[in-house]
Amino acid sequence: MRTDTLDEFLQALAARVPAPGGGASAALHAAQAAALVGMVARYSDGPKLVDHAAVVTAVRDDSDACRLRALDLAEQDTAVFGAVAGAYGLPCSTPREMAARSLAIAAALIEAGRVPAHVVALAERILGLAERLLPVGSPNVVSDVAAAAEAARAAASTARVNVEINLAGITDAAARTELTAALGGVDDLLTRADKVTAAVREQILR
Repeated sequence: MRTDTLDEFLQALAARVPAPGGGASAALHAAQAAALVGMVARYSDGPKLVDHAAVVTAVRDDSDACRLRALDLAEQDTAVFGAVAGAYGLPCSTPREMAARSLAIAAALIEAGRVPAHVVALAERILGLAERLLPVGSPNVVSDVAAAAEAARAAASTARVNVEINLAGITDAAARTELTAALGGVDDLLTRADKVTAAVREQILR
């Protein structure tokens, strides 16, 4: 994920293979969102913006950390989805094999649900950075704040679907509660992202 060219990744994404898929794409949406926030922060320096230097620096540093975390999650998603595919491929010729396979599938689905749940949380964190940067960032790159918000929005909405598809096969009550709770703020996050984009467009079009 870190060393493939963009073309190589897209070819893998388009191929008939279990991973990468939507979960990895969600994490890469988050990585792009964080990178855009970092870029805006780096443009938001100079004497006219010196009063906001502390906020801009904090946002820049956190966005860099978020970008790296998103790449980690993209790689994790590919790994855990491979584990799901491997669990479904286990032998099931005897009752003992069937029981072992069922346990392996259940465990793999829980882990496969947790990774996109982490992406949802990360997208919320990145959106918060975009919201902090919007009023203090350079107006020359304000459109990229909206681009970051939209990428964070895509990360959250895509990750939510990937949590839900795994939830459909999870029967463990604690795991279901955990993953369902992780999705509780997604609708609010999408609304917040829309507000950032609307504010940017208002600023651009005034």
